[in-house]
Amino acid sequence: MTYSAIETRRKTIGVNVGHIKVGGGAPVIVQSMTNTDTADVQGTAKQCFELAKAGSELVRITVDREESAAAVPTIRAALDKMNCNVPLVGDFHYNGHTLLTAYPDCAEALAKYRINPGNVGFKDKKDRNFSTMIEVAIKHNKPIRIGVNWGSLDQAMLASLMDENAKSATPMPARAVMHEAIVRSGIESALFAEELGLARDKIIISAKCSEVQDLIAVYRMMAVRTDHALHLGLT
Repeated sequence: MTYSAIETRRKTIGVNVGHIKVGGGAPVIVQSMTNTDTADVQGTAKQCFELAKAGSELVRITVDREESAAAVPTIRAALDKMNCNVPLVGDFHYNGHTLLTAYPDCAEALAKYRINPGNVGFKDKKDRNFSTMIEVAIKHNKPIRIGVNWGSLDQAMLASLMDENAKSATPMPARAVMHEAIVRSGIESALFAEELGLARDKIIISAKCSEVQDLIAVYRMMAVRTDHALHLGLT
């Protein structure tokens, strides 16, 4: 049996995450995530090792507070001692800008930063916090993942799109407007990162939706509107 879809994969810009290449014609990469408290160095390192041994080529860990950020370099060192070179991805939320700035060793030990544009702040604060994280990524030569989440969309953008849709002569269903908001949030955030100086080959985009059909619709839209590498997340 042959799979013609593989022969016609969309062309994307490759992104190096540590020694692993994502997009750019590379094979599909598997990433998993830990469910440990990242501040638990031994437990997190052990689970990262086990995930890598099971086939996870990238491992995401949560970096949600100072104790977690402080633990990241030690986790990296523990994995290196076990001859496990799996790249670590740091998942940041509301305080990522603060943690990456205050803990440069954490910023250096991670192979990629995951940023959700919907929970880095609001209005001017949002732009400042996002910019700070991008500046750190540039300083340490790290790629990022723009991870848009259905449940934490930019409400100002969503409200604006809903208003525009309501005034349209041919309004779309509300669900379609949500799809547009997700796609626009991801692409505009990526373009903003580029304006700040982050290279295009340092950016991956992802979207998380509650329903599989929404996820498919969003990624189909994203695929025809950008050549950024895409990360498909399923929870």
